[in-house]
Amino acid sequence: MDETTLLERSGGPVTRRRIAQDLTALGLGAGDTVMFHTRMSAIGYVAGGPPTVISALLDVVGARGTLMVTCGWNDAPPYDFVTWPQEWQDALRAGQPAYDPVLSEADHNNGRLPEALRRWPGAVRSRHPDASFAALGARASELTADHPWDGPHGPGSPLARLTAHGGRVLLLGAPLDTMTLLHHSEALAKAPGKRFVEYEQPVLAGGERVWRRFHDIDSEEGAFDYSPAVPEDAEPFEVIARDMLAAGIGREGRVGAARSFLFEAAEVVDFGVSWIEEKLNG
Repeated sequence: MDETTLLERSGGPVTRRRIAQDLTALGLGAGDTVMFHTRMSAIGYVAGGPPTVISALLDVVGARGTLMVTCGWNDAPPYDFVTWPQEWQDALRAGQPAYDPVLSEADHNNGRLPEALRRWPGAVRSRHPDASFAALGARASELTADHPWDGPHGPGSPLARLTAHGGRVLLLGAPLDTMTLLHHSEALAKAPGKRFVEYEQPVLAGGERVWRRFHDIDSEEGAFDYSPAVPEDAEPFEVIARDMLAAGIGREGRVGAARSFLFEAAEVVDFGVSWIEEKLNG
């Protein structure tokens, strides 16, 4: 999308001050711990790009607040590399660099903001290669420390800690189906046919590169078969989020030109667990 179109969409440049004002009107406030998802193009022409968005968020949550994003690892080996010809597997095992929380890029599919936040001075990133999160602010270390190797979306995860500490979720122009916190609901929900994945990735242990095996819900293809409850052409998380909004959970507003939503993390998790169990246990 070209700059003229973005400018027209947002009625001129979207500045740090304007973003901060719009976030405040949406309900974000000082001291908040917030996980955010962003679609930059939805906001309009953001003067200064990702640093402007992060700076505006910091202006609003202040020194006592914390920002968090989902990162992942852009250059992680694919889950199915163990099906490659043995020669290729051996080459990958010998040459694939270990995940490094400081150097490894965030998954590009998550947009520009996660990479920008994880590189921000003072930001910290969790140790899990496939499901890493980055955080900045007062609770950053607390949220990301000792990220469980197995079940990285479940108890003890950054998502669980975000919820326990009264955190919030901000969709800043991002689609409803990007709400990563619902993976925590999937991890907690008790319903038949829960799907899991096991995979291998290299990490650093005592300064040495080691290959480690991981176990998690299937967060890529879906932890459940949602077809009994979700139309064929719909995304399950979007359906859950729309039902959540219809139930009066969450606030909606505009940030720049972006339709945006602010949720309480605990309400999201509770609703998600109940929705999954009610819809999929029948």
